[in-house]
Amino acid sequence: MFDTQTERFEELYLHYKRYAFSIAYRMLGSAADAEDVLQDCFADLQRRELDDIDNIKAYIAKSITNRCLNLMNSARSRRETYIGEWLPEPVSELYDGPEAAAERKDSLSFAFLVLLEKLSPVERAVFVLREAYQYEYEAIAGMVGKGESNCRQIFSRVKRTLQAEPAPSVHSPAPGQARRIMLQRFTAAFAAHDVGGMLALLTEQPVLIADGGGQEVHTILRPMTGRKGVLALLTSHRVLNEMRTWEPSIELVNGDESLVYRMQEVVKAVLCLGLSRSGEQIQSFYLVVGPEKLGHIPARPSLLH
Repeated sequence: MFDTQTERFEELYLHYKRYAFSIAYRMLGSAADAEDVLQDCFADLQRRELDDIDNIKAYIAKSITNRCLNLMNSARSRRETYIGEWLPEPVSELYDGPEAAAERKDSLSFAFLVLLEKLSPVERAVFVLREAYQYEYEAIAGMVGKGESNCRQIFSRVKRTLQAEPAPSVHSPAPGQARRIMLQRFTAAFAAHDVGGMLALLTEQPVLIADGGGQEVHTILRPMTGRKGVLALLTSHRVLNEMRTWEPSIELVNGDESLVYRMQEVVKAVLCLGLSRSGEQIQSFYLVVGPEKLGHIPARPSLLH
């Protein structure tokens, strides 16, 4: 019987681990924390009598949600001492697995995760469970410990708030080829300190946010906003100049084509772009250079290069 229970648990783990990770990652914005939550969830599940659980998938979702809520509450206080800006941890398309593509695309983009950082833990949990996984409000209420009517109100309020944000499109409006061409144009202009070429790519009010991993990594500590400041930063011969010595590659990161910079098969930076709503210009630059935040990007470029 023990062997049967063990075999069944291993099957469940293999079947649901990516699902559990994807929920945790959307709620936390950290792949490392999501993996910790996943392992804790399945360690607890291994101690349970599986026959006593009516719906394994819902049980896992609730277990992951509860752990994420606890972690999000504590993370807020930890980030008060974080050096510089905090950005989500980028993940490679290869890491998440192809079977999750349908549910992943609209709710995993980097710009979308940045928006979710504005929400409270409960707001984020309700929104993720409803928007990305289509859970009924009754089920969500049981997962977050709120009333069903309250969850409906939370979701509607969050939806309105996010839609009102003067933010870049989170659904990558530019077709794949057009986005790739834009990335290539940016790479060429950045490498050449080309002011004119860069200027043509920027919206009227672009923003650049860099995350050095909470350490004294050489990068900007505060968001740069406005065309003049972002343009000066990207075409400077001093600031961010080390990036020009690294090899750029266009790869899928968080479901969108982005730029990954490496030096001798060591990932040095990831640059995710948020496009304007028309998809014709760059509205936001999200630069992640903290080494501990780059562990889920492969050492070698994918075939998109």
